[in-house]
Amino acid sequence: MLRTWFRRREANRLQPLRQILGAASGSDKVIALSEGDDPRVVEAALMVRAEQVARIILVGNHDIIVRNLAKLGTSPQEVAGSIDILDPNTSPHYEAFCDGLVSLRAHKGMTKDLARKRLRERLTFSAMLVQQGFADGTVGGAVETTADTVRTAMQIIGKAPDATMVSSFFFMLYCKEHHTVKGAHIFADCGLVVDPDANEMAEIARASAASFRALTGDPPRVAMLSFSTAGSADHPKVSKVVQATQLAKAADPDLLIDGELQFDAAFVPEVAASKASESALGGAANVFVFPSLNAGNLGYKIAQRVGGAMAIGPVLQGLAKPANDLSRGASAEDILHMVAVTVAQSAAAEHTL
Repeated sequence: MLRTWFRRREANRLQPLRQILGAASGSDKVIALSEGDDPRVVEAALMVRAEQVARIILVGNHDIIVRNLAKLGTSPQEVAGSIDILDPNTSPHYEAFCDGLVSLRAHKGMTKDLARKRLRERLTFSAMLVQQGFADGTVGGAVETTADTVRTAMQIIGKAPDATMVSSFFFMLYCKEHHTVKGAHIFADCGLVVDPDANEMAEIARASAASFRALTGDPPRVAMLSFSTAGSADHPKVSKVVQATQLAKAADPDLLIDGELQFDAAFVPEVAASKASESALGGAANVFVFPSLNAGNLGYKIAQRVGGAMAIGPVLQGLAKPANDLSRGASAEDILHMVAVTVAQSAAAEHTL
């Protein structure tokens, strides 16, 4: 089945992803997939193995995972060393994780009995694998809700020491023939922060710029989006974007950022020359910060469904270690892409220590 997948895959479909996330290839990072007994996740684990992107821990019911591996023509013995199976109900880590969870959450009323119950949940068990150092990151959400996935990550893995908030972005890849701009952009926040104030929008901008640099190695060029460009409209929602831009600049004077800008003035050089001739971005932004989740979520889906962009996410930023969410309609290939992003995040965080 995997050979068929490779034969049918478009010849250069993953090439932009490989160029952007080249550091992921040959990685020794360990990523825990919290829904390891889902057939899509098992298939994705075998793709990750074939692409040599990471080592995988499949978290879930051991017997179901074995059956799903058999359907794909392999066994735990054949993939040992690159794919491991951990069933929360039989794991040797269970008791130690119970103690660790009580220690971590006792101030919130966590007891040993409650910890035993929580650790039967695959999201909690996977997050503890990361928190306790057995995995470098975790990916879930193919079955579980975004709310549960994010809440568990924030409770157990927690925020990074230098982060004031956790936000999200979509990694947008343009690799089709009709795309006039090839490569990658970041759209933020399209999945988590509903209505950021100016301070939060500034923090999302700075975090997204750092994520873009970490994932691509290229300098971020940040556009703070609005329905107004350079004062063309007067409204409190425009003022918020202007203030957020000023706050981000003050916090990081070296950051190339401009706003408020309409999308076309941030993306099209000819429009930028007409609408925002003073903008240092020159219509060549690669990080787009939306003023609300409403705008961001609509924007990425239009780019994906109408424009044909590949959308990877929502990717979480601001956590102590990577934990990322999937769409519940995610394909095996979507999961492969998210694992690659998670590996790159882990490598980048290691680099900055």
